[in-house]
Amino acid sequence: MRIGELGRRTGVNTHQLRYYEAQGLLEADRGTNGYREFDEDAVLRVRQIRHLLGAGLSSEDIAYVLPCAVGEDPQLPGCPELVAAMRSRLQRLDEQMNDLAQSRDALARYIDAAERMGGESYPPFDGADLEPVSA
Repeated sequence: MRIGELGRRTGVNTHQLRYYEAQGLLEADRGTNGYREFDEDAVLRVRQIRHLLGAGLSSEDIAYVLPCAVGEDPQLPGCPELVAAMRSRLQRLDEQMNDLAQSRDALARYIDAAERMGGESYPPFDGADLEPVSA
């Protein structure tokens, strides 16, 4: 099947499918006309990629685990290398979440302090783009 049909069958746009191919996550043959030709397994592979992306794995992580994936909502065997790679990604996500929580708390403190001080002498701001609103 051509890339457009693969996109229709998976709900993934062709730009993303080309990216998956460039990252080595998806393989296509080239027809005599130069068009990409995907086999039926590509539908399952794209669905696996989407599930793994949804789990927060990077394309590099996915390239590592994808050969072991079984099924649409992929089951991954518990080999030590694979578990170590996923634990590493989980740790990175935990660190990012902690950093975001700290940033959120700091921003909330700034907002509270600013609201307590009042802002009559400052120009009003449009919260959508944080630019002063002209009077």
